[in-house]
Amino acid sequence: MSSKGKNVKEGILVVLSAPSGCGKTSIVERLLKRHQDWTRSVSATTRQPRVDEKNGQDYFFLSKKEFESRVKEGAMLEHAEIYGNLYGTPRAFVKEQIDQGRTVIMTIDVQGTKQVEASWGKAHPLLSIFILPPSIKALRERLTGRNTETPEEIEKRIEIAQNEIKAAKLYDHTVINQNLDQAVLEVETIISNVLKQSSPR
Repeated sequence: MSSKGKNVKEGILVVLSAPSGCGKTSIVERLLKRHQDWTRSVSATTRQPRVDEKNGQDYFFLSKKEFESRVKEGAMLEHAEIYGNLYGTPRAFVKEQIDQGRTVIMTIDVQGTKQVEASWGKAHPLLSIFILPPSIKALRERLTGRNTETPEEIEKRIEIAQNEIKAAKLYDHTVINQNLDQAVLEVETIISNVLKQSSPR
């Protein structure tokens, strides 16, 4: 039985994008700890599950045939192929969460955001936020400090980041992550303000 009723306000879909190393994962983790009715979008993928991953919680694990069938049916808000595996966001999961009054946060890239904006429609609220680094120099220092990529890989990420940053103006809001606590507060305020506006009268 649906929990949606006249007194249940609709949630919103929040798209959060940022170049690698800008802290979007840390921001989302803090937001979810502070808001029990906010949730992370669960993606579908054709890759094999890892030992500790659970279907429907970490990912929806699908066969390639099933995934492609859902794309043709329009059941994916966005999708892409990454290193030979397909990834995408199931429309039904997001819609169900929003109908229950939950705010769904998607962390996707610029191309994914464009797909979502085109497929989500105007019937339900959609908020897009782009997280910016304080500077390219600061971003390079963060990537270097992670010690997870070679210098060549870091420069490639910087090049991608510079291209992504050009698209930041297409988003509803931009937040500079100079200080993580402040960035979390800014994103939280933006989302909370939109939620207030979308509350039923």
